[in-house]
Amino acid sequence: MKRLRIPLQSSDRHAPASPLSVTKTTMPGLRWWIIGLVFLATLINFIDRLTISVLAPVITAQLGLSNLEFASITTSFLAAYTLSQGLSGKLYDRIGTKRGFTLSILVWSLAACAHAFARGLISLISLRFLLGVGEAGNWPGAAKVIAEWFPVRERAFAMGIFNSGVAIGNIVAPPLIVFLQIRFGWQMAFLVTGGLGFMWLVLWVMFYETPERHTSLSREEYAHIKHGRENETDSGRFSWPRLLKYRQVWAIVLARFVTDPVWWLYITWLPLYLNRVRGFSLKQIGMFAWLPFVAADAGSLLGGWISGYFIARGWTTDKARKVVILIGALFMLAGIPAAVADSAITALAFIALVTFGFQSWINNVQTIPSDLFPQQAVASVAGLGGVGAGAGAILFTLTTGWVVDYFSYTPILVVAGLLPVLGTSILFTVGGPISRLSFDVDEMQSVGKERGG
Repeated sequence: MKRLRIPLQSSDRHAPASPLSVTKTTMPGLRWWIIGLVFLATLINFIDRLTISVLAPVITAQLGLSNLEFASITTSFLAAYTLSQGLSGKLYDRIGTKRGFTLSILVWSLAACAHAFARGLISLISLRFLLGVGEAGNWPGAAKVIAEWFPVRERAFAMGIFNSGVAIGNIVAPPLIVFLQIRFGWQMAFLVTGGLGFMWLVLWVMFYETPERHTSLSREEYAHIKHGRENETDSGRFSWPRLLKYRQVWAIVLARFVTDPVWWLYITWLPLYLNRVRGFSLKQIGMFAWLPFVAADAGSLLGGWISGYFIARGWTTDKARKVVILIGALFMLAGIPAAVADSAITALAFIALVTFGFQSWINNVQTIPSDLFPQQAVASVAGLGGVGAGAGAILFTLTTGWVVDYFSYTPILVVAGLLPVLGTSILFTVGGPISRLSFDVDEMQSVGKERGG
C-alpha cells in the first residue's frame, strides 16, 4: 500500500483529481499490461482486416471479380484508412487514448460484422470503407499510449510488442478463417472475427487510464515512466500546418509513402499469389500462408528490443534507431529473389525475410514521433505518417491489380524489394538527426495567441 500525490500534466488540466493521490494497491509492471491490451487490439484489428484477404479465392470466384476489381475493394479500405489516420491522430490528441480507442473499435467491429450481409461488389466496397475509418485509429492511438506509458529507451520495444499483434494476427487469421469458412461458411467467419472487438472493449473500458490517473500505478513505476522526460514540456496545441513546417514530419510521411506498400502487398495479395501462381488450395493457404508472419513477429520484437538495448548501452537515439532501420531495409531486398524462386517454399522463405525486415523497420520508424515531439503531438505526427503510408499503399495496390491482370507478380515483387532502400534514404536525408526538437519563443507565443492565451 503506497500513498502518492502526482500533479496532472497540462493535457489533463481539466480532469478531476488524480486517483494516484489516494491510498491504493499497486500492480507491478503495469505498463506491460497496458501495452498487452494494445497488442490484443492490434491482433483483433488484423484478424478483422485479413478475413476478406484469406477468403479472396472463395469471394472472387463467387462474385466473378477480376484482380483489378478485388484491388478496388482493398483500395476502398485504404482510402478510408488513409484519411482516418490523420483525423484519428488529431482526435486522439484531443479526446485522449481511452475514448479514442473506444470509438475506433466500436466502428471497426460493427463494420467487420456487417460484412456477413454483403451481397455484391458495391456493398463490399462500402463496408471496407467503414472498416478503414475505424481501424486507422489503432496506430496513432498506440503511438500515443506508448509515449504516455514508456520511457524513451523502452518505446521501440513496446512498439515491437504492440506491432507483434500485426504479425500474430497474420499467423492466427488464415487457419482460423479457413476453419470458420469450411465449417460454417464465409458469412459466419465475418461475424465471429468481427465480434472479437466487442469482447476487448470490455477490458479496455474497465482497465485503461493514463499514468496520472491510474489507480494501480506505483510511485516507483511512475518515476521510471517519466525518466528522461525533463525536456518534454507543454509546447502548445499542434495543428497540421504547424507540424508540416518540420522536415522531420515530411521525412516520416515520405518514407512511409514509399516503404509501407511492401507490407500491404503481402497482407493483401499473398493468399491470391499462393493460389494462382504457386497452386495452393484454400486449405494449403490456411496451412502455410502464416509462415512469413512468424518471421514478422520476430522482427517486430527483435527490432524494437535491439534499438532499446543500444540506447541503454550509451548509443544516441539517432544512431540506435537508424542502424536497425537500415538493417530492416536491407532484409526487404529479399523480395527480389522471391519473385524468381523455383519453389513455393523457397519463395515463402524469402518473403519471410521481407516481413522480418519490414517489422524491424516500421517499429523504429513509428517510434520516431515520440523521439521528436512532446506527447500532445505524437498521435498527430503518427497519423500523418499513416496518411503517407495509406496513400502509397493505395497507389501500389491499384498498380498491382493492373500489372497482375496484364503481366504477372514478378515485376511487382522486384519493385517492392527496392522501395525500402529508397524510403530509408529519404528518411535519413530529409529527416536529419533523430533528437528532441525545441520550439522557439516566438512560435510558442503565436500558438498562445491562437489559443486565446
